[in-house]
Formats: sequence, C-alpha cells, structure tokens
Amino acid sequence: MKVTGLTTLSLLISACCFAQSATKVPYLEGEKWWGAATELGPWMPFSPSDAVIDQRISNYNNQTSPLLLSNRGRYIWADSPMKISFDSTGVNIETSAGQPVLGSAPEASLRGAYGEASRLFFPPDNALPPFEFFTAPIYNTWIELMYNQNQADILQYARDIIDHGFPPGVLMIDDNWQKDYGVFEFRPDRFPSPKEMVDSLHDMGFKVMLWVCPFVSPDCKEARDLNALNYLVKARGSNEMAILQWWNGYSACYDLSNPDARRHLKDKLTGLQERYGIDGFKFDAGDPERYTAEMVEVYDKKSYDTSQTKLWAQLAKEFPYNELRACWQMGNQALVQRLGDKRYSWDGVSRLVPCMISAALLGHSYACPDMIGGGEYTSFLNVDAGSFDPSLIIRSCQIHSAMPMMQFSVAPWRILSQHDLDICRSYALLHCSLSDYILEMAAKTASDGTPIVRHMAYSFPDEGFEDIKDQYMLGDKWLIAPITSAGNSRTVRLPRGRWRDDLGKVYKGGHTYTLSDVPLERLPRFERIK
Repeated sequence: MKVTGLTTLSLLISACCFAQSATKVPYLEGEKWWGAATELGPWMPFSPSDAVIDQRISNYNNQTSPLLLSNRGRYIWADSPMKISFDSTGVNIETSAGQPVLGSAPEASLRGAYGEASRLFFPPDNALPPFEFFTAPIYNTWIELMYNQNQADILQYARDIIDHGFPPGVLMIDDNWQKDYGVFEFRPDRFPSPKEMVDSLHDMGFKVMLWVCPFVSPDCKEARDLNALNYLVKARGSNEMAILQWWNGYSACYDLSNPDARRHLKDKLTGLQERYGIDGFKFDAGDPERYTAEMVEVYDKKSYDTSQTKLWAQLAKEFPYNELRACWQMGNQALVQRLGDKRYSWDGVSRLVPCMISAALLGHSYACPDMIGGGEYTSFLNVDAGSFDPSLIIRSCQIHSAMPMMQFSVAPWRILSQHDLDICRSYALLHCSLSDYILEMAAKTASDGTPIVRHMAYSFPDEGFEDIKDQYMLGDKWLIAPITSAGNSRTVRLPRGRWRDDLGKVYKGGHTYTLSDVPLERLPRFERIK
C-alpha cells in the first residue's frame, strides 16, 4: 500500500512497502508484537511457535484487523487479510492482495506504534455510541431464554432487573424472536403485542435492541424473492443462492456488496424501528470464513471473506444503538464491540482482561467483555442453581464493572444467594459511578484514538510491563488488578511512583506486591498519588 496525502515528513519516518510474496520482518532487539485478532490476547505479546494466524479463513470468533504493533514503535498494516507467523528471528507476513506497510513511529514504544498506525489507517471519527452503553449495564436475554425468546419472559426479566435494585440500561432481545431468519417480523405465537412490550420496556427505562443476522432461511418465500433480485450470495459456479453452514444450521445470506441488497436490508431494519419503536440492533454472525472466494460468488466480484464482515459493520454503524462481535478493520468508529463467547469457567474469566486489551489495541475501545459469567450458553444447560460457583460470577462482574461497558445475561438473582447478589449489585452501581470518568475517556478516544483500556506497557513504556496481561489501566487514572482465578490472592506490579489502593493503603511503585485474602467484596484498584 502506498501512503498518500501526507504533508509532514515525520509521518513518513521509516515507512516502506514490501512485496506481496512472503515477507520476513526481523525483530529489533527486545522487540515484541501485539495485534491481528482480539481473541488471541492471552497469547500476546506473540512468541515463536508453529501457529499461523490466517485472517482470511478465521476471525477467531471476534474482531480482527490487518494490524501488528511492537513495543519498539513499529507497526505493520495491510489493506487485505494477512497470514502471520512468528519464529525465532522475526515475523512472517503474507497478504491475500496488495502490499503491506512496515512503518516506525517517532516514539519507539507500543503507545507510539498504536498512535501512528491509528492516525494513518484507522483515525477516530469524532463520534461516540449513545451514552447509555457506558452509564448503566447492558442486559441480554440470551442465557435466560436462549431460543425461547418471548414477550412474557422478556418483560419479567426486565421487571426482575428493576425489582432487584439494578439500574435499567440497554436491553437486547436475542436470537429467535423472528418468524424466520431474514423475515423481520415478531413470532405471533410468542409476541402477541410487540409494540406494547417495547413501550413497557421504554417506560421502565430501557432502550430496546433486537438480535439480527445476515442469514435468510432458505425455504421461506423471502429467500426466493431475494434470490430472484440477486440480493443473496451465490454458490460458486452457480446462479443460485449459496446455502451456508453456520451455528444455527444452513441458510442463504444477504450479499452486502450489492448496494440494492444492502438498501433493502436496511429498510427492513428501519421498518422495525418505525413499527415497534426498536432503538437498535445487535448485529451478529458477520464472520468471514463463510464468504471465501472458493465457496461463493458475490455481486461485485471482489468483496469476499473479511470484506463482507466489514460491510456488515458499516451497515451496523448506520444505527447508533448497535453491537458487533465479528468485525474487520473499523477501528475507532462509533461501534459497540463485544468479546466472543467465553465459557463459564475460570479460564473464561482469565481471558477477559487480555482480550479487552487486545481489542483496544485494534482500535475497539467501545467494548464489553462478553457477558458476566460467560456467554457460551452450553455452560448453563442442565445446571442447578446450587451448582454455580458464586465467586466466578462475582469476579467476572467485578472485571466488567471497571471496563467501558458491562453486560449481564444470566440473571444473578436466579443463581446467587442474597449476600452474593448484593455484591454483584454493588459492582453494577460502581460501574454507574465511574460512568462520568469512562465517558471522559471515551470522548478522548473519539477525539484522538487513545484507548480506554490500556496495556501496562502502553501507559508505562520502558518499565518492563510487556508480559503483564492480567492488570491494566482504565484511562489515565486507575490501575485495575482483578482476581481472575480461583482463590483470593494475586500479585500486582506497580509502576514507579506512589500508589494508593481502594482501601487507602499506600505503596511504593517499581515493585511487585502479593495481595492475599482479597475478599469477594473487593476489586483491587490503585490510583497514583501525585
């Protein structure tokens, strides 16, 4: 890729292009790399291994971007998916089209690399998602109702939120509210009065979003009509709709490279808003591996794999109340991102911080760490309330509370004792109390791209924090060191200076401390004393 339109020499420092064939980028002394895929956060900075990151055929169930960043201020960017591997001598890069860029920032640090890459390739658009995403919890009906989305239980879920002292916020009605995939009408057997339901939710103080996907049930009239209009992805070598496999079976799919198809889909969604007062949509299932050129044909003959993922996100951006899990590029845009589904397990909890850090380094600051306790629904099937480990739910809730956004799905009042429920509620309220600060940091992101959740090495270059991935900075002020494993202790490494924790204890920075016997009621956090 050729960088054009730059008027100052500083923006061109060390920038170069390399050939589309396989390219080796040798390491600089002490150099480490981050980026490429949100879900790979636990493995960052990347180490030499046999693993290959192939962005064309997998997004690892989450956001991806053709971006790598180093702690020596270097960045790699491409306009197409990359195939990446790391060996003992450097980074190996292949691109599916075009030439990637290797560049260096004036500041030789992770912060410098991110800032330079952001300015050049994904600058902020000076827009924020609606404030409700930041100021109160998000609630999703998925874990409680799964495929039995229905009016009576959704209203009861909302009433339970209020009755148990949790603040109302954005409420997302998840998959299976609709007659068929691609048929954007409420199921009349489950939703006798959808407009009255939405009005009631609004009266309770909720914003209301609906789950949507680009798929269309292939045996419905809608699919036949869309196919006749050439609005669906075609099977390779055929003029018929492709039948694509995804987690809910086999479906046809909108071809968003066709502007008429995109306009048609958008009109369907705005029609829902006009008829029922829906505020926005959860845009799910935009993963790239279902659209490879080997499998399908698309309208414009070029928008395969990640291009369809990006088109899905661009459609989402036209609706201010949005949420995405799959995304390609689109960093620093007014898009709400969610981590991919994590299991109800300590392994799932331990992934939340490193994945949120990696999402931020890809430019996705307006993000939520999955659902509290985990969004992988099989973890909650056929499990009695007494079988849940309350500490896992509470520690997950604490991590969410000190993130830009937090999201409940499993109802904590159903699975927790009154004592443990009170702790969860206190952290929902803590998040609300932090909202002015979080919004201040979000406004900074919208202005200059600075992440809200920051890797320790981003905030404190040259202090040796590159391999620390279980603590982070929330904006400029708070160092957050949550408990992410079974037990009540952890170590925390403090940067230079003097720090005061949430209990008022003062620490000398530049050292590692063991926090022992951290009760369930406590989320360890530190503020630098000026």
